Amino acid sequence: MDSRISRTSLRVLTSFALVWFAALGAIAQDPDPNSPTPVLLSERDSTRALAQTPRQIRSETDLAKITSGAFPLDEKIEIFATNLSLMEGEGANAFRVYVRDNAGRQYRFPVLSVEPIASIEGLYRVSILLKDQIGYWQPPRADGDVLIYLTWRGLSSNRVRLGIGKTGGEIKDDPGTRPTPFGTNSPPINRPDAPNYVGYRWSGDRMRFLEQTTFGPNAALDSRIRRIGLRTWLSEQFEAPYPSLSNPYPNHPLRSGAIPSTCDGGADDVPANCNRDTYTMYQPQIWFFKEALYGEAQLRHRVAWALAQLWVTAAPEVQQGRHMVEYHKVLSGNAFGNYRDLMKQMTLNPAMGGYLDMVISSRNSPNENYARELMQLFTIGLFELNPDGTQQRTEDGSPIETYDQEGVNNLTKVLTGWQFCGTIAGCTVPAGAVNYIDPMLINAGVNTLSNNRHDLTAKTLLNYPGSTTTNIAACTNCASLANIATYANNSMDQALDNIFHHPNVGPFVSKILIQHLVTSDPTPAYVARVAAKFNDNGLSVRGDMKAVVKAILLDPEARGDLKTDPNFGKLREPVQFATNILRTFNVRGANGTGLSDGYIYARGEFSGMGQVPFRSPTVFNFYPPEYGIPGTTLLGPEFAIMTTGTAIQRTNFVNRYAFTTIPVPIANPNAPNGTSLDFSDLQALSTADSTGNRLIEELDRRMLHSTMSEAMKATIRTAVTSINTNDSLGRARQAVYLVATSSQYQVQR
Repeated sequence: MDSRISRTSLRVLTSFALVWFAALGAIAQDPDPNSPTPVLLSERDSTRALAQTPRQIRSETDLAKITSGAFPLDEKIEIFATNLSLMEGEGANAFRVYVRDNAGRQYRFPVLSVEPIASIEGLYRVSILLKDQIGYWQPPRADGDVLIYLTWRGLSSNRVRLGIGKTGGEIKDDPGTRPTPFGTNSPPINRPDAPNYVGYRWSGDRMRFLEQTTFGPNAALDSRIRRIGLRTWLSEQFEAPYPSLSNPYPNHPLRSGAIPSTCDGGADDVPANCNRDTYTMYQPQIWFFKEALYGEAQLRHRVAWALAQLWVTAAPEVQQGRHMVEYHKVLSGNAFGNYRDLMKQMTLNPAMGGYLDMVISSRNSPNENYARELMQLFTIGLFELNPDGTQQRTEDGSPIETYDQEGVNNLTKVLTGWQFCGTIAGCTVPAGAVNYIDPMLINAGVNTLSNNRHDLTAKTLLNYPGSTTTNIAACTNCASLANIATYANNSMDQALDNIFHHPNVGPFVSKILIQHLVTSDPTPAYVARVAAKFNDNGLSVRGDMKAVVKAILLDPEARGDLKTDPNFGKLREPVQFATNILRTFNVRGANGTGLSDGYIYARGEFSGMGQVPFRSPTVFNFYPPEYGIPGTTLLGPEFAIMTTGTAIQRTNFVNRYAFTTIPVPIANPNAPNGTSLDFSDLQALSTADSTGNRLIEELDRRMLHSTMSEAMKATIRTAVTSINTNDSLGRARQAVYLVATSSQYQVQR
């Protein structure tokens, strides 16, 4: 063969291969996750906002003629922004406007509209009302300049001056602020509290994504997502086996409600540790933390944990660990299923039936607990919502209730008569035990119609625009047990369909899931985009949880290397705070080999932090989704359990795990493994660089998405270099402790 032909063929084949592999790589890669940072325009020669009362702008000449003065409170004004790229339908509810007065107080002004000015490319008119939107504070004092800024998709604009009542006053510009007139090519000045982002391409976004989708990032997951992209990883997670093959659900047998006197006594029919393993949440907690720390199906576990804080049951009302396991199977089994299926299966779940008393609700003694919470907490909430999750209001500003007591009474009647399987059917359970495994069944009467427990009268369901079945007729063909059972089951399905199709369900559920996964105070636009996927996944299917979860995690408000809006993000709830730290540093058993069993003193550690898994104090969860942080206009549900005591316990938790090994508390064949962290890679960095800089940069990348401020680095550097250079472990531990206890880390951004 001619060598020239051979070389040419080789070059062609090589080029083809490179093109092919590049194409494959392009398929695997995600688009740029970063949105542009908005810029508020100022006058040409000052940092005063370009602002006016509403009037027409036809050209840049009109823009240049604006002379910003002072504006009275309650005035409608226009400010101007650039460096935006809006999606179709994106408008006012995607933006927030904040101001700070000279006393350091912050307010939020309503955004009335955001519109492009057709005649000036790249310019947007932002109409606002100079009135505090939340109403928590006293009204802003009309005595001079305030600093005003705009937020969008978790990004903050520059802050510029705005005169309220008059111009001037004592407030100072942010350091480094300069004028931002329209047409400037200069990049916007970041807010002074926004760090300078330095990192590999999209590495910050990957780490943020892992914090939102798992119980903590680790090097292996970061590497995999870097190779295959976010979307491919999500597809894998939707199909991943759950729970892990090495960590199956606990399968302890059901036992009697009364704890046997021989429990833990070593009797042949009662195993050792029967009290702990049967009548406490020890086994579910062990299983839960193992799955959180080592499980492959991280996303399903994370979504199931979020759903567990929406559809709440809890010990001690749920008595046995096995009862809780069967409840959790419903959550995990429907985490990527359909919300309507979750509603039905949870309604019939025996743990929920016992917890909220549906199992004792009968036609002669109805109990409204489950019926009320099904609507209030699990599906539609108390007040009518707009598609973006904001409350609908009457002309006088009052919220509109979604249901009244009569609505509760009617739904209660629908849900009468269900009891534990085994009470009324041929389910096999151990003597003295109650069946908490199989779904509850309707008791249409044991042997005789007179024992029927289901209400056979007519019921009225929720009536809302677009509702179909709003009435259930009285049973007219109930002369047999089978007909009563059919009527009762059909009535339940009609009632659940009626609730499921209420327009509130999409925004209500979507907002709570966003809060658990991404940010505590999402914009209404974010809620609306996710709720739209709940209402229709694109294939005319309502309630598709895969579509909802994907919409939450890939939304532009969730994605990006860096979020500069100081109000974006969420306080890491105690469970995730702990697991994020443990997974970051290769958590293992106390002996330094093998795996931690994940128990990590769940009762002691987490009770001090205010969140013990499977032991929520009330049906309202560990914290309410509408909790506002005192002294702010910010929603922050997790802050409801952030007290002086729990804050100290969070610090103590980091101290114990950073500086010590948590030993096995008792010595018997069925004891926890204890827990320790692996700092060997950090020790190597510390040894290689006596200045501490490489150690700090690695922790910055691994824990803070490369957003650590220079001031924070300097503080940690001082602490690290005060330790002898020979003590590489001590240096690593000190650095980890300081980062993990910082406010920057405790708030997931």
